[in-house]
Amino acid sequence: MKIRAVHARAAALVAPLALLAACGGSGSGSDAASASAGPAAASGSASGSASGSGSASGDVQLVLTADGCAPTPSPVRSGPVTFHVTNKDATAVSEIELRSGARILGEKENLAPGFSGSFSLDLGAGDYVVHCPGATHDTAPFQVTGARASTGATDATSLLAQGTKDYAAYVKTQVDGLVTATAPFAAAVQRGDLAAARTQYAKARVFYERIEPVAESFVSGSSNLDADIDARAGDVPAAQWRGFHVLEKAIFKDRSLKGMAPVAATLVSNVTKLKTLVAGVQYQPAELANGAVGLLDEVSKNKVTGEEERYSHVDLVDFSGNVEGAEQAFASLQPALATISPDVAKTVAARFAAIDALLDQHRDARQPGGFVLYTSLTPAQVRALAQAVHAVAEPLSTVAAKVVGA
Repeated sequence: MKIRAVHARAAALVAPLALLAACGGSGSGSDAASASAGPAAASGSASGSASGSGSASGDVQLVLTADGCAPTPSPVRSGPVTFHVTNKDATAVSEIELRSGARILGEKENLAPGFSGSFSLDLGAGDYVVHCPGATHDTAPFQVTGARASTGATDATSLLAQGTKDYAAYVKTQVDGLVTATAPFAAAVQRGDLAAARTQYAKARVFYERIEPVAESFVSGSSNLDADIDARAGDVPAAQWRGFHVLEKAIFKDRSLKGMAPVAATLVSNVTKLKTLVAGVQYQPAELANGAVGLLDEVSKNKVTGEEERYSHVDLVDFSGNVEGAEQAFASLQPALATISPDVAKTVAARFAAIDALLDQHRDARQPGGFVLYTSLTPAQVRALAQAVHAVAEPLSTVAAKVVGA
C-alpha cells in the first residue's frame, strides 16, 4: 500500500534509510527512497486519438507546486517519453501519476520539496491525464500525437517482447496463488478458528506483495483496489478500512474474530476481482523496470520501518515478497538488458543476489511465514537490509530509460 505516514515508534528504523536517501542527493531520481512507479496497461496508449503534430522532444517537465502540475511540453510525439519531475515547493504534494483511463501507467512518489526524479514510458497517440493529489488543480491533460517511428526488429526488441510475456505469466501465477491462499485464510476467519487464521495469514500475504504495483495501477474514481486489499489503519477513513490488515489486527492484537466474517468475504471478492483484471493485461518493458523500482520503494518506505505488519510482525515476509517481485521483473528484462547495457545487467543481478543472501540469514522454518519476526531484528540488521535495498535500487532505476527506446 503506497503513500503511508511513518509512525513515531518507527523513527529509529527509518533513520538508516533516510541517511541513504540524503546521500543520493536531490535531482538524480535514482533512489528508491524518493520515487517509485508500478507496472500498468498494455502498451501505454490511450483510447481515442489526438491529431496535430506534437513536440519532437521525448522529455517532459513536470513541476509540482501547490497549484498543480501541468506538463511541458504538451503535446509530444508518440514513442519513448521521459518525464522529469521536480517538487519546487509543494509541501502537500509529493506524488504524480500519468493515467490512461482507469490505469496508472507511471508515477513518482514521496518527492519532498527540492527533490526530483524521472520515469520513462513508450506512449502511443492519445489523451492522457497527469494527476498530482493534493494540489489545488490536481489534474492536467497531456496529449501524445502521431504514429510511432519504426525502428526495425532487433535482438533486443525481440528479447524485450518475450520478457513482457514472461512477466505477464508470472503476475497471473502469483494472483492465482493469492486467490488460492486467501480462500483457506478467509475460511478460518469465518469459522472463528484463530490458530488456523494466524498460520494462514502470512501464507496469503506473500503472493500479494510480489505483484503489489500491479494492484496499485487499478484505480477508478474513488475506487482503489490496492487500498481495499492492503490499507493499514490510518491510510483510509475508518469507515472504508477493509482487507488484510483489518483481519491482522483482529487476529494478532484483539485475538478475536467476532464480526470479521464479512471482512474475510470481501477480501476474497477483491482478490478474485484482481485476478479478473490482470487476465488480459500486457506490459511494456519500461513498466517492468518502473514496477521493480516501485517494489523496492515499498520496501524502503513501508517494510523496513516495521510498520507494514504492525500486529503480526511478519514484515520480512512482505519484504521478501517485494524483493522477489522486483527481481522477477528484472529477470524478465535481463536477457535484453545484457545486450543493451551489460554492465548494468551484471551489477543489478549481483546486488539482487546479495540481498537474497542477506534475507536468507533471517529465515526460520518454525514461523508460518518462514522468517523471524521483525521485532527480533537488531538495529544493525535493519540497517544492513536498508543498505542492501538501496544498493540494488540505484542501478535498477536506470533500466527503464535504457529499455524504453530499444
